[in-house]
Amino acid sequence: MESTLLAFGIGFVSGLRAFTSLAALMLVRGGLPGIVLAVAAAGEYVADALPKIPSRTVFPSIVVRPVSGGIAGWLIAAPHGGSPTVGAIAGVIGALAGTYGGHAARVAAIGKIGAIPAAIAEDLVAIGLAALLVLR
Repeated sequence: MESTLLAFGIGFVSGLRAFTSLAALMLVRGGLPGIVLAVAAAGEYVADALPKIPSRTVFPSIVVRPVSGGIAGWLIAAPHGGSPTVGAIAGVIGALAGTYGGHAARVAAIGKIGAIPAAIAEDLVAIGLAALLVLR
């Protein structure tokens, strides 16, 4: 059960930021893939704040985020004694929840604090949640 919750949680992170979950998982394992994914995640943080970036709820983001969540869920489930397949499914569900929930929270935050502070706040939530989950 713990592995399924971890998979859902890391999938949720994928819904917020597609590369953050994978970067966090690979950084704790060490090596070049983690570094490459961390650079991609940093690029995503910058790009996400740009006004011309389309919504996460439209193609291609609506496909990329659940795929990222499925991979991340698969990767986190097995080391915690869970089924990788169940982890992948939980990761996809988490990513969809993170995509739509994050979008709603971001829209509400933009109205209160502005676009850039809302983007930074979401980045920090994604990073913090990812770190919490992968360091368990």
